[in-house]
Amino acid sequence: MNTDQNSRFVRFGSFEADLHTRELRKHGLKLKVQEQPFQVLAMLLARPGELVTREEIRSRLWPRDTFIDFDHGLNAAVRRLRDALNDDAETPRFVETLPRRGYRFIAPVENLGFEEAGQPEAGVRTSPSVPIRATGAGASPSEKVALDKVMDRGRATDSMRVTMTTTPAAAVGEPGISPIVTSQIVPATASTWRQPVLLRAEEARAPKRVRVLLAAIVMLALIAAAFVAYQIGSRAKQPTIRSLAVLPLQNLSGDPAQQYLADGITEELIGRLSDIRHLRVISHTSVMRFKSTQLSTPEIAKMLGVDAVVEGSVMRDGSRIRVHAQLIRAASDEHFWSESYDRELRDVLAMDADVAQAIARKVEVTITGEEHKRLAAVRSVSPEVYENYLKGKFALDRGNNKSDLEESIAYFNEAIRKDPTYAPSYLGLANAYSDLGTVFMGGIAEQERPRAELAARKALELDPELAEAHVVMAAIAEAQWHWAEAESEYHRALDLRPNDAAAHSAFAWWLDCQGRTEEALTMSRRARALDPLAISGAHLAWHLFFARHYDQAIQELHSALAVKPDDAFALWVLGFTLIANNHPQEAIPVLKKGVSLSNNSPALIGLLVNANAQAGRPADALRLLDELKRRKKTEYVPAAAFVLAYLGLGDYDQAFFWLEQAYKEQSYILLLLKVFPFFDPIRNDPRFIDLLHRVGLDQPS
Repeated sequence: MNTDQNSRFVRFGSFEADLHTRELRKHGLKLKVQEQPFQVLAMLLARPGELVTREEIRSRLWPRDTFIDFDHGLNAAVRRLRDALNDDAETPRFVETLPRRGYRFIAPVENLGFEEAGQPEAGVRTSPSVPIRATGAGASPSEKVALDKVMDRGRATDSMRVTMTTTPAAAVGEPGISPIVTSQIVPATASTWRQPVLLRAEEARAPKRVRVLLAAIVMLALIAAAFVAYQIGSRAKQPTIRSLAVLPLQNLSGDPAQQYLADGITEELIGRLSDIRHLRVISHTSVMRFKSTQLSTPEIAKMLGVDAVVEGSVMRDGSRIRVHAQLIRAASDEHFWSESYDRELRDVLAMDADVAQAIARKVEVTITGEEHKRLAAVRSVSPEVYENYLKGKFALDRGNNKSDLEESIAYFNEAIRKDPTYAPSYLGLANAYSDLGTVFMGGIAEQERPRAELAARKALELDPELAEAHVVMAAIAEAQWHWAEAESEYHRALDLRPNDAAAHSAFAWWLDCQGRTEEALTMSRRARALDPLAISGAHLAWHLFFARHYDQAIQELHSALAVKPDDAFALWVLGFTLIANNHPQEAIPVLKKGVSLSNNSPALIGLLVNANAQAGRPADALRLLDELKRRKKTEYVPAAAFVLAYLGLGDYDQAFFWLEQAYKEQSYILLLLKVFPFFDPIRNDPRFIDLLHRVGLDQPS
């Protein structure tokens, strides 16, 4: 036997692998194993107990020029191998995972010779033919009597006969040993019953073997039926999927600059699935926190409170793009759907629609005709336009300061220049202008707001069912004190996307403006229940602040800053809350950090003036106020910054002067006249009551 044949068969546990034919057997029964899982097994069996690296497996299974999602392909191959071996990744008996390095075969391995292959493992040997001595020379008297009895029984039988021949002892090289009788089975005929010997013992065992075989077949049938029933029952018992998170798709393009593409496709999938009323889909804001996370899928699902998770990857190669997506059941970590899509970049939106529809079918959610229409809706867009749009979204989502917003506006305008019919570009532009016009960002509201409104109206003209555009229009109407119109737009957005956390959160702000702070809290908590991480502690803390629940607000803000310590907006809100809760001294270092992170936001400096004044540090307060005045000579400083400063200094006449300027600017600070705690000292002043009337907030809540 040559060496190749001796190493061809490998046994481990109750399994045997034929490395030449690439077959795997268990207890002699052939198992169905696909090509790649078996190749992985062969590599591991070749080096038992040693690490086989992921890179080694990659070079063996997928050549360098192969266009493939390697991580997914390898994980799937190992998972299928474990399924065949009934192995477990957590408590492995055969294949051990060495995280981020590779795999190791940990069970004892036995190389078999060709003759041994297919033999049952020790303890289940077959019975070899037993040599029977002839009634010739050398046979003992007792052997002769026994043989005669066998022959007598054989004559009464016309079944299969066994003829006997004698082999001299010398022929086998064993002197002194009686001749050996060997047997040959021949069909029974009229003459063969007279043959010298019948192997009657074999015939006696045959019916017993048949009975054992039949019993085994019946037992296997029962086991198979029970297994099928179990599988059907397991599927029937699987909980309905009512909530879903699309985790950030991994950028496998090998170019970090392509990250915007992976993020954009993630957001597009979320947007399409969010149109389904009976499916709660976690927002893009929430899931982006899990980019590059080390948490397991069940852990992420638990944090987000979802029944299933979509994960996958994006790979770009020139003008082609490949997306892989898979669905994972949160409770069991079961991968119950997986698919890859390979398209031209110009067809990326059609691909997004295909992926979203496949997911909706797999989770078996109820979809109305109108929802299906929106889910499948596709319009062609050139790669250049789509890339500019995605880059604009990337800068907008990153935005912590004015320069980020200005960068996003440039990208959106370039996308619009190349294709003035693509509605999402106008929506992105509307959001950027809206953010730029806030007190926090320091833009000029009376300039930015009309631009935001124009962009939002154009987006709705092109696509009337853009829920986010209705939210933007509601915020613009609200800022112009058109309260009924704002409420109508919010309701329209919620009709289009009833599970949209952002729309619920924005409507909570409208309720605060009306003085309905407890209703606003309920709406905000509803938004958080829909999307636990999108509605940050800073947003919920605003509503707690207006409702005068300062301790709860501070707790929420500390939690938010523990996750994102450089969030300038959260630091700003914490500064407000600490001052209102009579802790202005604690607010000072918080606001100083916020000023630094926000590139010296005037709104933060104005609040820092207030904190210093109330902490008994008037000199520092006046120095900062002088800085604001100097800046106003050369650049725009929102009137609200001076309102905050003079309220802290107790100079209410100056505060009213700047409130009038804020009225001319249609400043966001006037939306909060009913609920902003800093206005309490002047709330009964006739000038304040008149201001309430002019902005339409003098009606009872």
